[in-house]
Parts: sequence; structure tokens; C-alpha cells
Amino acid sequence: MKDIKQKIRKTTLLISFLLFPVTMFYFSPFLIIWGASLGIITGSFITFTALFILSLFFGRAFCGWACPTGGAQEYCFSINDGKTRGGKYNWIKYFLFVPWLAIITIMALLAGGLTKIDPFFMTSSGVSISEPFMYIIYYGVLLSTILISLILGKRASCHYFCFIAPFMIIGTKIKNFLRWPSLHIKTDKELCTECRLCRNCPMSLDVQQKVKNGDIHDFECILCGQCVDSCPKGAIKYAFGRPEK
Repeated sequence: MKDIKQKIRKTTLLISFLLFPVTMFYFSPFLIIWGASLGIITGSFITFTALFILSLFFGRAFCGWACPTGGAQEYCFSINDGKTRGGKYNWIKYFLFVPWLAIITIMALLAGGLTKIDPFFMTSSGVSISEPFMYIIYYGVLLSTILISLILGKRASCHYFCFIAPFMIIGTKIKNFLRWPSLHIKTDKELCTECRLCRNCPMSLDVQQKVKNGDIHDFECILCGQCVDSCPKGAIKYAFGRPEK
């Protein structure tokens, strides 16, 4: 059963990746700026907002189960499964996120506000890559994401350059602060036998040490459940309820 859950997860990631030529503009940070300059709420604006709302109840589960670029990075693990450096380096994405958010706000103000909604902005019948020249953009995004992962380690783009991650981290912080029921991972350190089967975290988190500390919570956790499914003693589990912290 545990293997089946991970197979399902990797299948949904693969499907999301294969659909990326269709969905790419719905995850585009640039299109939000472009739309804001014209007073338009774009498809990517709606997507980012929806993911923020979902994070209030499911944390960063989208990253672990359905992100197209996350799936592309995980399929690079067979080439480079080295751990990504976290800690202060995780702040890189915020140095990109804050100016990006400021630019969107300024563009929207200059346009007189966001007065129109066009979820299919810059798409043809809802399809992102509808013209041959657009594949230059597609492969540029894909190759840069993959190269970053191959050079810097597992899911490096998620750690350092993702524009969606800060939205979901903020949502996770809000739901933890308000302590309303949500999906999270909990641990019982008394059950841990230090078998180290949980060491292959896709986000390079030191899961075993977190279990020993009795607090597995981390804002870089994408709730993929790989540590849950690898633990033979049930020391790590999914839970839906009020987070402990």
C-alpha cells in the first residue's frame, strides 16, 4: 500500500509534467506582471491565488503531488540525487518574490487597478504553447529548471527560485498560527529505531534528526509522504487536524 501511494504521486507528477505545454502560462509569474500592467487578472494570477488558499488547508502538498516542474526535477534524481543546501539559501526565493510582488502592485496601480478578468490571457483556446515559437519559452523554462536541479541538487528550483512557494509558505504559516484543521505530518520519536530509511527526502530535509527532536515541521516540506511511506514503525504519519506547532 505504501509503494502504491508513491507510485500514484509520481504518476500525478508525470501527468502534470506532460500537460505543462498546456498549463505553463497558468504558472507564469511574468504573465501576472504583464496582465497587471493592462489591468487584467490573468490565469496565473488566479492559479497563484488558488494555491495560496489551498495552502491554508493542505500546506505545500501541491508541490509534492502535482507541480509540473517539481515532477521534472524528481525525474532528474537518477542523475543527481545530491542534497540541496537549505538554511539561509532558502531565502533566495524571497529576494525574488518581494520585488516581483512590488512590481505587480505598481503595474496594477498604474493601470488604474485590476478591472478585468481573463483566465485565458495569452493562450489560444486555453492552451499555453499554441505556436511553434512559443516552444522557445517552454524549453527555456524547462531546461533552466532541470539544469538548476542537476547542478545544485534535488529540487533546487523549489528551494531557491520558485515564485509560488512563498505564497504557500505564507499560507502554511497562517494556518499554523490560527491552528485550524489542516493536512500535516506528525511524528512519534519513541517509535523511531533510527533505521535511516527516511533519509531520501526529495527536499533534502534531515527527517531523521527532526524525528529525534520530536518536531518534523519544516516550511520546505512538500508533504510528499515519502518519509511516511518509508517508515516501517509508523514513527512518521500523515494527520489532518490542528497542527501541534
